[in-house]
Amino acid sequence: MSSESTDLSILFKSADLVAINKPHGLLVHRSPIASDASEFAVQLLRDQLGQRVFPVHRLDRKTGGVLLFALDETMNSLMQQQFAAGTVSKTYLALVRGYTPDQQTIDYPLRRDDGTVQEALTSLKTVQRTEVPIPFGKHATSRYSLVELTPATGRMHQLRKHMAHILHPIIGDRPHGCNKQNRLFLEQFGMNTMLLHATQIQFIHPLTNESVTIQAPLQAEFIRMLSQLFGAHSLTVPETH
Repeated sequence: MSSESTDLSILFKSADLVAINKPHGLLVHRSPIASDASEFAVQLLRDQLGQRVFPVHRLDRKTGGVLLFALDETMNSLMQQQFAAGTVSKTYLALVRGYTPDQQTIDYPLRRDDGTVQEALTSLKTVQRTEVPIPFGKHATSRYSLVELTPATGRMHQLRKHMAHILHPIIGDRPHGCNKQNRLFLEQFGMNTMLLHATQIQFIHPLTNESVTIQAPLQAEFIRMLSQLFGAHSLTVPETH
């Protein structure tokens, strides 16, 4: 986000929950490993609503999309239990290098910083593929895929690591992506956003027992890249402001 802050885009609000469309590059909360940041989703949303907010899950700083907050400690605890139990369904869109298969299940355990190995499972579905006349390496053209990713587990950087593992890294990802592709996008398009977006979450409201679905439209830079790469065939996804 820029130094001239604008209000966060509210996707959903009830008496005890609120969801925003988190901009790419915005930290959820203060972190000692990101001392360069001066704005955080928790503080911005608190000031915007004039009340305390509790993030019930996390999105990477570089990832945009649906971010859910509780408005009281009881709901915070109940929703965190759902995320921990894996009963919240999350869907992402990502732009990746190469032509991905129509569908694929990525079952690849991931190692945490403390050395613990955890099971990790992601479902992939290809939405669109494109080939553009931009030379890359020994190839005369460049190929990319827009994929829908559904993680069954919630490991740190799971989608980024899984896509790198199957050799289809997410464009703009560092350090798990392809530095040469990232440089190409910077030079060709002036683009250095990580093209990973949380498009939807679904869960059962812990108090009303009703099903809740929250969707987040793609943001401007993601839409611009789809238009550049897919042209007239790019997804018609509304832009958020």
